[in-house]
Amino acid sequence: MNKNFLSIVIILLAVAIVIVNLWNPLRSSDKKDITNRGNAPVSQESDDSKKTLGTDLSEVQEGNPAPDFELTTLKGETVKLSDYKGKKVILNFWATWCPPCKAEMPHMQKFYEENKNKNIEILAINLTSMDKGDSEIRKFVNNYGLTFKVLLDSEGTIGSQYQAYSIPTSYILDSNGIITKKIVGPMDEDMMIELTKNAK
Repeated sequence: MNKNFLSIVIILLAVAIVIVNLWNPLRSSDKKDITNRGNAPVSQESDDSKKTLGTDLSEVQEGNPAPDFELTTLKGETVKLSDYKGKKVILNFWATWCPPCKAEMPHMQKFYEENKNKNIEILAINLTSMDKGDSEIRKFVNNYGLTFKVLLDSEGTIGSQYQAYSIPTSYILDSNGIITKKIVGPMDEDMMIELTKNAK
């Protein structure tokens, strides 16, 4: 009886060691994401494939034209990225539950107020498929007094296409719609000024 009990304990201990060893590498890769400029991880990028939902991820890189998309605002208006050609654009991916997004929003609003008449637009794309619903998004927008366009990525396809694996993630587009910079993590107003100044 004691030998059977001891055998079971040894087997359980061996299984526990295997599980801990498999789990630890996953935890350490999560920590790397979290420390990347204080951003909030959304999901892990797969190294096995360059495609997500049929989209070629290599097209969303600095120096390439930003892929066009069409989304709806909180007010129900339809917005296409291509409508903003001729203007510099900050594409910002965010969610209401993301602390670094909350920290970034006042800087973004201040930047927008001071630059909206200088041919610069902000399109804040809410990862709606991972957020807490329209009422929470509306409350967030009202609480922060956001006056730039807030777009709803209800299906999650645009966030995937633009590789918003951690948020906030932002793209700076020049007036020709070319991606000049990708930023993972929160920006402040000075950073936005510098990045948009460097875009054509």
